[in-house]
Amino acid sequence: MKKITLVFAIVVMATISAFAQLENPVTWQYAAKKTGKNEAILYIKASIDPNWHLYSQNIKPGGPNKTEFTFLPSKEYTLVGKTLEPKPITKYEKVFKMDVSYFENEVLFTQKVKLNKATTAVKGKVEFMVCDDKQCLPPSEVTFSIPVK
Repeated sequence: MKKITLVFAIVVMATISAFAQLENPVTWQYAAKKTGKNEAILYIKASIDPNWHLYSQNIKPGGPNKTEFTFLPSKEYTLVGKTLEPKPITKYEKVFKMDVSYFENEVLFTQKVKLNKATTAVKGKVEFMVCDDKQCLPPSEVTFSIPVK
């Protein structure tokens, strides 16, 4: 009886795990390029599965959760300006009763940093929300560490 219960529990956990993996329509990649002795640009790329979209950083209140970058404070670097994004798609969404801006397929965000040390790692997190034409997933948070050499 204990073996049957254990096997059942393993099957249930494997099934839940498989479904959880299906609901991850965004993958993130990170890179940095030095543009001068004391400057670099961070590249944060979101690859978005077909039929899904990732919201812009510039969403008005009352709409979906916007994409938001938070960088951990450090004596090794200073942020220069805001995190930049390309021009998004903007459309009216009935669900939110407003125009919303989003990205499909992939988007490359950039952040300029001033370096106070020759090599460092810029750490932080990105909070984001994705939707398709039938559902929105709860907001997600991903931490990152981007080496700058």
